[in-house]
Amino acid sequence: MNQDHPDERTRIREAMERLLTGQATVSNGGMTAAALAAEAGVHRMALYKRHVDLKREFEERIRKETRQIPETEKRLRDTVTKLKRTIANQKAEIEELRQLVTNLTLAGAVLIEDERVNEPCPGCRQRHPASPTHHLRAPAAGSGPPGGRMPGRAPLRRTSSTPLRTLALTQPQ
Repeated sequence: MNQDHPDERTRIREAMERLLTGQATVSNGGMTAAALAAEAGVHRMALYKRHVDLKREFEERIRKETRQIPETEKRLRDTVTKLKRTIANQKAEIEELRQLVTNLTLAGAVLIEDERVNEPCPGCRQRHPASPTHHLRAPAAGSGPPGGRMPGRAPLRRTSSTPLRTLALTQPQ
């Protein structure tokens, strides 16, 4: 408690009584520290720096005697409510964007697959889904490129110890 300014403290207490009874003479009658300072004729920072105890007392009396919430607390509560609403909206937006990314990724994969399926197969020039064993089947007699091999490709050869599923690429000799 600051006793260096007894005149200020007395004026603040008198202003507090006027505001709480609704008989403001100088200020707008609001239940704020700024209105209290104006009513008491002191600088607002005097309440925040030198007379913090009187400012707290004023806020407590507002709660008890008028059953009101001080203006600063109302503003803070409103701000908190708005921020919570903003956070909820942003969480919903993030979830929507995650779903959109997933859907676009799947759509892109489908388009790539459709494009790959619709391209002619380099081995037989037909349009069909490629399978790993498609070109391992024996070609029909008389079909295929001249010489029996695809140019630039090494033939597939099965070794005796290799299962049929695993084929070894060997260089032509």
